[in-house]
Amino acid sequence: MTAWHLAQINIAKLVGPEGDPRVQDFFDALDRVNAVADASPGFVWRLQTDSGNATGLQPTADPCLIVNLSVWETADALFDFVYRSAHTPVMARRRQWFERFEGAYQALWWVAVGHRPSVEEGLAKLWHLEHYGPTQQAFTFKARFPEPGHDVAPVDMQPDPWCLGNA
Repeated sequence: MTAWHLAQINIAKLVGPEGDPRVQDFFDALDRVNAVADASPGFVWRLQTDSGNATGLQPTADPCLIVNLSVWETADALFDFVYRSAHTPVMARRRQWFERFEGAYQALWWVAVGHRPSVEEGLAKLWHLEHYGPTQQAFTFKARFPEPGHDVAPVDMQPDPWCLGNA
């Protein structure tokens, strides 16, 4: 049994606030996608409010910036959810609901089993990735670093074509 789990954060800027017809399909799919995540093999935890999702949190002054934060047993478990589940066709429509994001919008990092990262921790990982590129402290599916204590080169999990461009 490993002592590490994989945390991930992704942020996006909605093209309009909740209630705007341009983003209604996104909000209509949210409970279904979250249920898929919750039932996925390897899922550990996700950030959520009493509403069952995290879209009501406002991590910055921009009310259209939303955050998703979760923990998974392995990188493969997260990859399978993102790119090989009912989440994938919803994610493929992201350009309808979200503005193109300049800079890092997703970061992965290893956390000790039982740790639940905060939004601030996740935003710091995005900052680290933006300023230093993929490292053991913050990385991507294109340059995934191994669990701490393993001296192996980063692995490209080949998320293309789904993640080409900015979300």
